Amino acid sequence: MHLTIYNIFTAVLLWHFNLAAMATNNVSRQSPVCLMYLTGQHDLIPEDPKMTDPITHVVLAFLRSTLFLEDERTEWPLFRTVEATREHFSPDTQVLVAIGGWGDNGFAEAAKDDSSRKVFAQNIAKMVKDTGADGIDVDWEYPGGNGEDYKQVPNSAKAWEIEAYPLLLDAIRAALGPSKLMTAAVPGLERDMLAFTDQTVPHIMENLDFLNVMTYDLMNRRDTVTKHHSSIQGSREALQAYVLRGAPAEKLNLGLAFYVKWFKTDAQEECGSFTLSASPVGCKTQLLEDPTSGADLGRAGGFSWHDKTPSELEESFLRAQSELQYDKEKGASYYWDTKEQLWWTFDVGSNGDIVRKVRTLRGEMNLAGVFAYGLGEDGVDFHHLDQLLAALREEGENESVHDEL
Repeated sequence: MHLTIYNIFTAVLLWHFNLAAMATNNVSRQSPVCLMYLTGQHDLIPEDPKMTDPITHVVLAFLRSTLFLEDERTEWPLFRTVEATREHFSPDTQVLVAIGGWGDNGFAEAAKDDSSRKVFAQNIAKMVKDTGADGIDVDWEYPGGNGEDYKQVPNSAKAWEIEAYPLLLDAIRAALGPSKLMTAAVPGLERDMLAFTDQTVPHIMENLDFLNVMTYDLMNRRDTVTKHHSSIQGSREALQAYVLRGAPAEKLNLGLAFYVKWFKTDAQEECGSFTLSASPVGCKTQLLEDPTSGADLGRAGGFSWHDKTPSELEESFLRAQSELQYDKEKGASYYWDTKEQLWWTFDVGSNGDIVRKVRTLRGEMNLAGVFAYGLGEDGVDFHHLDQLLAALREEGENESVHDEL
């Protein structure tokens, strides 16, 4: 019975996406969005124009939201100026500034009433003018609760933010005007989509050019069993959640993670007995965060491809790369190290993970495009970026053939 209902639901959902794709055929013919976050921690840009020219948007991350609560600010402490950033990309590439980020705590103060929203928005508009940016990316993690402080501040105390969030976006859009770009980074886990309801999403989308759906970190230290942090299935479910709440698929960007994640599993688990036909997905982890404070207990983590592998993880990570497995059902690469009880989850820059994901989800849903966090995290070889660009080139070639037919 459950299978029948699921099949019917899936068929209806696919029919919905097909209608949307037909109705927005002209949108799909446009060049896809290829957006890269550039972070101060990994301020690295490819030198080859063949790798930078196809990038349509660069987002400098981050400025803290608390900066915009202050009146008469004249300095904006970006790690790299907008002008210096433009020198590395095509003249057509648009440069945005991201405001917020994980652990940022200024948005609630900004959103609390009409007056605070107006001041916040006007300061953002001033920053955009002063820096010469083409727009902004709003990265509030997360309106309505489940942020870094979720153990200290219950979601019930943040319920008011659900209605305040779209009002804050209204104010920012009014201050920026229609010519500047405005995007938002939004959660990929449904449990964190508290502010994204059937009622709020249509309102939210009125102000935004794109939603950058963070279809990564789908496993984090709040979980108690292993799962993939950025699978095709998990990404699909996240994107569908926004569409079902009223977001046009052609305004959604699929998120890619240019970094590795690992988690310690419970030594008492029987995951080591799985066969080639089974999977360690769903195996119990060790306690990953303090149950009272939510603090990191050092039993999970991540690092970029540009980082040096932590010495205590070197041997296990080498095994992960050489003995990597692929979950065909969920669409993700993984490795479970039975020797050290470590679960590894990441996209590989050489085995087709990214091409497969982009081709599958862009093809199914007529998405605006793709973004990655972050560009420099993929240095110095930029293998993941290369895969992403190959996937987008393949799309363009297929569409050219379709047009000729």
